[in-house]
Parts: sequence; C-alpha cells; structure tokens
Amino acid sequence: MAAFKGPWICRLLHPIIFNANNRYEAVCLYSRYPPQYVEPVYKPEALKDLEESGEAEERKFTPIKAAHNTHTSSVFHDPMVMKFTNYVMKTGQKSLARDLIEKTFEEIKHIQLRRLREAQTEEEKAEIECNPLTIFYKAVENGRPVLQLMPIKRGGIKYQVPVPITEKRSYWMSMKWLVEAGREKERTIHFPQKMARELLAAAKNEGRVVKKKQDLHRQCEANRAYAHYRWG
Repeated sequence: MAAFKGPWICRLLHPIIFNANNRYEAVCLYSRYPPQYVEPVYKPEALKDLEESGEAEERKFTPIKAAHNTHTSSVFHDPMVMKFTNYVMKTGQKSLARDLIEKTFEEIKHIQLRRLREAQTEEEKAEIECNPLTIFYKAVENGRPVLQLMPIKRGGIKYQVPVPITEKRSYWMSMKWLVEAGREKERTIHFPQKMARELLAAAKNEGRVVKKKQDLHRQCEANRAYAHYRWG
C-alpha cells in the first residue's frame, strides 16, 4: 500500500476509502457522529414547521445528535441577545454579563415608561416603544455597516479598497461598536445606564455607533476609485 499524505493521526484513526481514481486515501472526520445523524431541532417554531410539513414522522427513527448545552426551547431564549451577552462577557464571567444585560433592558424599560407618562398627546404615546427587545434589534440593525475597507497590495503599495461586508460580520461589527460605546463612560455612570442610552440613541439612528457606521461609509465613498483592485 502506498504511503498516505497528511497527519499521522488521520492515517491511524480515520477510515480509508477509495477516491475517484480507485486509490486509497485517508479521510479526516471532524465530527464524533456518523453522517446519518441529523442536527437537533429545538426551537418551537421549527418544531411546528416539522409537524406541519410531515417531516416529523420521517425523523422519528432517525438518529439525532445531542443538543448543545446552550440550546433551549424556552420562550425567553433569544439567540441575538445571547450573542450580545457573549460579547459583553469578560474572562468567562457569563453570569455577570447576563446580569448587566438584564439591568440594561430594565433601564430601557424605565426610561421609556417615564417618557410615556410625560407624553401629552396620543400621537406621542404611540411613537414610544416600550419593548426593550424591539429597541435592541432596531439599534443593532441601524448600526450594521454595508461596506468595509480591506487593505490590498498592488505594485508595492497598499490601498484601502471598499468591499461588501457579509451579513454575519456586519452584525458582529454593530454589536462590537455598541459594547465599545457602552464601556466608554465616566466612572460615576454604570455600564447598564450607559448601554441603555446607547441602545436608545442607536434605535433612533443617532449616537456613536451610527456615527461610526457613517464614517466608515464615508471613507469607503472616498476610496471608491480603488474599488477595481478587488478583482485582480
């Protein structure tokens, strides 16, 4: 048998199959589950869709992978809030980060209810949003950039080239800017109070996060002459 290429761990532990040229090769499997195992479905909406489509009957006797310890079917679980909590967390103190986010939402609720009581007309009351989750989602959406600058070297010179940004990275940049704005505070102001103000400002298309996004777009607009270096 010919010698295999690749790490010795693949040669010893992973199965050997035939490729298209009928030669032996080692396959590195990065999962503990065989390929016939399917991903778990734990969200109530997804479970309802499975039952309506009839796929639930087909999956009754299909082996399923174990759910992750962060997966839950609770109505209070929100993947975006959980991701934002992870960005706030430092040195693995998840409980502290979760408490800070909860206090931030409480602060948003208090501010909005105070504004609702002070509103004079019904039109002003109708414009005030009191749901912290809705304000959080709106703030993250308003802080998402569309373009970013990428250094590309051409002829010994590095150019800052504007390129489209992926959806996942745009959400990450928006939430990272929100966390940075919440941490840039005076010593007398606590993190939940500052973060609540930044979220409320970003939900109105104002504040530091929206300014950062606009500055980035302005730089991309100024460097639009280098856009053709993207392909090349």
